[in-house]
Amino acid sequence: MANGRILHTMLRVGDLDRSIEFYTDVMGMKLLRKHDNEAYKYTLAFVGYGDESEGAVIELTYNWGTTEYDMGNAFGHIAIGVEDIYATCDVIKTAGGDITREPGPVKGGTTHIAFVTDPDGYKIELIQRK
Repeated sequence: MANGRILHTMLRVGDLDRSIEFYTDVMGMKLLRKHDNEAYKYTLAFVGYGDESEGAVIELTYNWGTTEYDMGNAFGHIAIGVEDIYATCDVIKTAGGDITREPGPVKGGTTHIAFVTDPDGYKIELIQRK
């Protein structure tokens, strides 16, 4: 499988409009496509920083009528590399995002990280690119 490529990560969300607003307005992604499945009562929305042909994106899945999920304890986070973690966190805060770990060096290392929590409670790690 050496020529495989990660296409997307799927997250189940309780309010699709709220999640699209978070990932586009707060995190700066674009809504790439959206599709309703009437027969099976769900909607998919794909968001990302570039086209799906260029890199991995996030698939937001809204199952009609389900407003929350048990988060469990197996999923960790999605990681996003950023040019300036401090400026990025300021932009996220200004847009109403929830920074749950302020930017700074990782414990025992020099890489600067921060964490944001999306409206459904999913963690997003921001990592300062070198």
